[in-house]
Amino acid sequence: MSLRALVVDDDAEIRTSLAAYLAGFGWQVSAAADGQAMRQMLPLAKFDAIVLDLMLPGEDGLSLLRWLQGLPDAPPVLMLTARGDTMSRVIGLELGADDYLAKPFEPRELVARLQALVRRANKGLAGSVDDDTRLLRFGRWRFDRMTRQLINADEVGIALSAAEFRLLAAFVQRPGRVLTRDQLIDLTRAPGVEVNDRSIDLAVSRLRAKLGDTAREPSLIRTVRGEGYLFDAEVAPC
Repeated sequence: MSLRALVVDDDAEIRTSLAAYLAGFGWQVSAAADGQAMRQMLPLAKFDAIVLDLMLPGEDGLSLLRWLQGLPDAPPVLMLTARGDTMSRVIGLELGADDYLAKPFEPRELVARLQALVRRANKGLAGSVDDDTRLLRFGRWRFDRMTRQLINADEVGIALSAAEFRLLAAFVQRPGRVLTRDQLIDLTRAPGVEVNDRSIDLAVSRLRAKLGDTAREPSLIRTVRGEGYLFDAEVAPC
């Protein structure tokens, strides 16, 4: 069964090219040039995801995002933003966007992010897991949040440092989302501990090593150039 996406962007070339590209991956795409057209189209079909540009004529993307969050069973939203528009990205995520992608973007990355959003929505995870869940599973790993251990397929426990534990805890709560270094600093800061961009990068490097990941060929923690890091795994309670 085909997935359905609604692309909301005032750039006709982007609407046309995305529709053609997504069709190659089995998506059915509807397109809207502004918020009014989006509002009219939503009742006509059940969409699995919305690609929403923030810079729209008339009603802007942030206003539309706020309206979408008030709807029952609103589909997940991937925001399109200007590369330097950091504040809008932050506000959009706070308003409930599920992910964002800066322009210009690689179409293949957009497809991968949409597929990740739909997988999470279908699992009922909405991109996060219960804070009280002790054991989580991703890939070939289990993560014990009480003992602060990674457990591999051979049932061998690997201890995590405090910084590695806080970093992994932040990632598993937000799989498939790009987290900037500033966001990771806020999410992993401990009282009395100084955290900066360099310490985040070091913690990522050490965590990758314990996960058997590498910066050159990452399978779990991906570097998004100019943006931050993305935890590319489905996370579920054990």
